[in-house]
Amino acid sequence: MSLTAPAPEVPARPDRQRRPSSVLFVCNLNSIRSPMAAAIARHFFPALTIRSAGVRSGEADPFAAAVMQEIGLDIGSHRPVSLSELEEVLEVEPTEFDLIVTLSPEAHHAALELTRTAASEVEYWPTMDPTGLEDSREQVLAAYRGVRDALQARIEKRFA
Repeated sequence: MSLTAPAPEVPARPDRQRRPSSVLFVCNLNSIRSPMAAAIARHFFPALTIRSAGVRSGEADPFAAAVMQEIGLDIGSHRPVSLSELEEVLEVEPTEFDLIVTLSPEAHHAALELTRTAASEVEYWPTMDPTGLEDSREQVLAAYRGVRDALQARIEKRFA
C-alpha cells in the first residue's frame, strides 16, 4: 500500500488581491480624481458599489467632465462631497466600504485616520493633480486625459 503525501498548498499570489464588493475613492476635493475613478469603476464593474468623496468638498471641474465625456462617461452632474458629508448625503459611513482607495497624500492620511478601528482596507494610488497648469487649453486637457487614462488602467488591473 503506497501512501502519497498531500499536495502542498499553493500560496496565494501576492499580486492577486481580494475583489471588494464596495469601494470608496477619495481625493482632496472630490472634484477631479475621485469622481473620475468612481465613474470609470462603475462603468467597468457595475456589480460593485462605488462612491467617491474628498477630504473637503470642492467644486465640480469642467475639464474633468470634458475628458470623461470623451470616453462616453458623464460626470457633469456630479456634486462633490466631503468624507464628513458622506453620511448626510449618501447615508453611508466611509468605514462601511470594503476598500478605500486614496488618490492623494492628504486623502491617504485622512482614510488611515478614519479606519484605525475599522475593517476597511486602504490602498494608496498616488495620482497627479492636473490643476494649476498655466498652459494652453489643449495642454491642460492632455494632463486631465493622462489622469483619466492612468486611473482606468489601474482600475481595470485591480478589479479584473
